[in-house]
Amino acid sequence: MAVAQTFSTRTVEDVRRYWNARPCNIRHSPKPVGTRAYFDEVEARKYLVEPHIPAFAEFDRWAGKKVLEIGCGIGTDTIRFARAGAQVTAVDLSEASLAVAKERAAVFDLDDRIAFYQGDVERLSEVVPVEPYDLVYSFGVIHHTPRPQDAIGEIRKYMGPQSVFKMMVYHRHSWKVLWILMKFGKGAFWKLDELIARHSEAQTGCPVTYSYSRRTVRDLLQGFTVQKAFVDHIFAYRIPEYKRHEYRKVWYFRLLPDPAFRRLERSLGWHLCVEARPAGPGRIGSFPAPA
Repeated sequence: MAVAQTFSTRTVEDVRRYWNARPCNIRHSPKPVGTRAYFDEVEARKYLVEPHIPAFAEFDRWAGKKVLEIGCGIGTDTIRFARAGAQVTAVDLSEASLAVAKERAAVFDLDDRIAFYQGDVERLSEVVPVEPYDLVYSFGVIHHTPRPQDAIGEIRKYMGPQSVFKMMVYHRHSWKVLWILMKFGKGAFWKLDELIARHSEAQTGCPVTYSYSRRTVRDLLQGFTVQKAFVDHIFAYRIPEYKRHEYRKVWYFRLLPDPAFRRLERSLGWHLCVEARPAGPGRIGSFPAPA
């Protein structure tokens, strides 16, 4: 991939420090962190702003199944999988995020359905015992690790013949990338990778953020057969009001009829969602090392 060398000087420790400083979605509620009211509001807000997630994850589909979640953050999707009846192994690089996720599991009395691990996806098998899972799920995570192909190589080790891999990475040909380029880069396209990383998250300065097209994501997924790939999600709200938990759309999105906005999301969405299965025989450890 053309962008593969952009973050070669960044380390996993850089990424860990960034997410420890502010776990993803930690400010989705002003209520006291760790309370049931806080977690309920975080969940409601996440799926209000990103309503495509439940349909992509298919939480109920995994009842009675084994789910490995790579990058669980503060545990919003984790809890939904466990609540639906899955047995979940949840991994995150950030100790701060895991502490909140564990507290969440306790609040909802789902401790017995979730095993938490702190670890680096690029060296996952050193932390999480290698065994096949029905679903390996990673939403918005792989693009933040310095060597994403190493991460994919590790994920293959947890895939059996019938396993499903669901992943979201950021879409390079998206409205958000255009917005970042024009607002922060003033059109300096030669700085695009740096600009995307710096402005990809609510907290500026993310050390690593890759972005992918439908073609380059297939290059990333060596050893997998991509069964479905689609884009979704344009953040339409004015940020000052959004921070106050008010949902007022930017003026040009307010002018768009809902069907037109949905067509725009399906073409220029920020989230590139991929469902894949292991190619070849699919036995544990049977895949070649990533190129």
